[in-house]
Amino acid sequence: MIQAIGLTSIARKEQPPAVDNVSFEAHAGRVTALLGAPGAGKTTALRLMLELQRGRGITYFRGRPLHRIPHPAHEVGVLLGDVPGHPARSVRGHLRMLCAASGVPARRADEVLEAVGLVSLRDERLGTLSRGMDRRLGLACALLPDPHTLVLDDPARGLAVGERRWLYDMLREHAAQGGTALCSTADPKEATRFADHVVTLDGGRVVADQRAADFARTRLRPRVVVRSPHAARLSVLLAQRARSAQRSVEVVREGGNRLCVYGSTCAEVGETAFRNGIVVHQLADEVGDMGPGAGTGADVSVPGSQLSPAAIDVPAGDDQSGHDAEPEAAAAPEPEDAATPDSGAASGFPPSAPEAGAEPEASVSAPDSGCEREPSAPALDLGAEPEASAPAPESAPAASPPAEPPQEASDDGTFQAAPPHHPTTPRPTTVTLPPPVLVRPAPTPLRPVRYELRRAAGVATGYIVGACVLAVSALAALVLARIGHTPQPRLLAAWPVELPLPPAALGAGLLGALAFGDEFRHPALAVDRGTVPRRLGLLTAKLFVASLTALVLAVLTVGCTAEVLYLVHGSELVALPEDWPALTAGWLALVTGCAWAGVLAAGVFRSTTAGLAAVVAVPLLVVPAVHKLSEGPSTRGPAPLAGRLRDGLPLRWPFGGEQHLEALLRLLAQPVGGAMALSVLALLCAYAFTGLRSRVR
Repeated sequence: MIQAIGLTSIARKEQPPAVDNVSFEAHAGRVTALLGAPGAGKTTALRLMLELQRGRGITYFRGRPLHRIPHPAHEVGVLLGDVPGHPARSVRGHLRMLCAASGVPARRADEVLEAVGLVSLRDERLGTLSRGMDRRLGLACALLPDPHTLVLDDPARGLAVGERRWLYDMLREHAAQGGTALCSTADPKEATRFADHVVTLDGGRVVADQRAADFARTRLRPRVVVRSPHAARLSVLLAQRARSAQRSVEVVREGGNRLCVYGSTCAEVGETAFRNGIVVHQLADEVGDMGPGAGTGADVSVPGSQLSPAAIDVPAGDDQSGHDAEPEAAAAPEPEDAATPDSGAASGFPPSAPEAGAEPEASVSAPDSGCEREPSAPALDLGAEPEASAPAPESAPAASPPAEPPQEASDDGTFQAAPPHHPTTPRPTTVTLPPPVLVRPAPTPLRPVRYELRRAAGVATGYIVGACVLAVSALAALVLARIGHTPQPRLLAAWPVELPLPPAALGAGLLGALAFGDEFRHPALAVDRGTVPRRLGLLTAKLFVASLTALVLAVLTVGCTAEVLYLVHGSELVALPEDWPALTAGWLALVTGCAWAGVLAAGVFRSTTAGLAAVVAVPLLVVPAVHKLSEGPSTRGPAPLAGRLRDGLPLRWPFGGEQHLEALLRLLAQPVGGAMALSVLALLCAYAFTGLRSRVR
């Protein structure tokens, strides 16, 4: 169950807020439609509910706000816009990556793919999917952690009729199994097709909160659209015929030669035009939209239109066709029954106000036959459920009173009866949801590590960067060997004096920057909280995977350059130096430090470019500053400091620890080592500060 209370967005400058004091409920076992024209505030309301946008108000999901739920993805499945994922990642790889992030088994990806019908496309790239397949993948991502609630923002936009029908069947099946589904849409006819309850927004406010049957009866009305150069004469003739037959017919002139006839059929209008020799350019059945808030009050009236009680309810005795006219009925005749004289009056739709900009041409009503007017449905109908005064979890869907089926427009434009929406009644369906997740594994430190490994290995960017680093390093080593006068350590590392960093360090920094840069560019984790979560476990996993990648890249670079130099110049240039342990430690520390700097800088500045720029800035800006500060008569070398540490402690360092400490201090005393350590420490503090600031907000 969803309870939205007082949702209000922050107004910009002197403009009114996009959402102003929006409150509604979406019950379990029902599909709730959030209806509104473009700009009505649907997306803003959903973002406020999911705490993706700052504002006032609160939303409870089964009695708890989203920030109080330990794992929001297990409670709320979200689809806002397109699927947030790297376009080069495969469909199955994307879902398996999200499985690791959500803490569900990897086999869950195959189950969801089978449920949404994407098994044959599991190896396709996200960037090659069509609009319909992208919507299916988005629904698969939302269903992956087996959530109780689904929140979808206009998921059927741009889909074909068959794809829309499949999507709405999935929503109804989810609600039939006790879940809650909230879906926004801009089409009122679509809302009557798939929803059990409709909440209408207009201008950022709730103007109607109704059952689907009440919504269809009060807002959607069947009508006949006529275009004729003699529209005025035709409207008079239609009014005369309705008056002679004692039927309620409303003729609305919508500018020019267009007429909208309520309470009649195409057959009657066409016959009237034919008998009187009137040329007709268009004659078609439509479903008229009365606009937001139509019929929400007890009386439906607009100045300038004349409605009578007989226009709301026609007694059975006056029905010439013998059909029962019920106020709750929302079914319209099929095209083959259009010749029935009173089929329009028996449709059960109350003739309400004409649409915006329409001029009422004629309104003819039958005399009152003693039938009392049926009161309109209340604005909020909770069925048999008690009204909740405080947020409380809901364990099972409550029973709701049966409602008559609303009307819906079929694909060919005819007005047909929609299937009834009874959450508690099993309905035949051709879709199946994935099986529930019965056992959820406990959180472990390996969960973010698995996610980061699948994220890094799921695209070819890392492999391409590694191959380029090895190729450039081998080529640079050959050029340096031919030029000569290059020390052997720099030759093996392919580090010319003119470059601030070797290619391996730059490649490690780029891969580290991509670790967070891709998260912000393709935010796969952003659907439930609005940004990349700044958790310590995720940062640790990224630093750990970046370190492994940097170490592998550093070892492969030295091995590749050594092999190339051996093949071209022999064994003279690849002899092992005497101080190889210190050189190896310094080389691995440099490459790892560049990777860490890239990860932290990209996480702080939310950009891959900023992360790589921070890596390059270390030797260009930080090293000269550290070198200038280290100059002076008061500077002490690392050996005296190591000696003081050894002599100051009461116990001896175990296993020759003073030698390792001395080597570490000597490494940090170098300008590049000290600058890299200071840069990583500063970036780590900045990352912690931004994480605390976002948590406070």
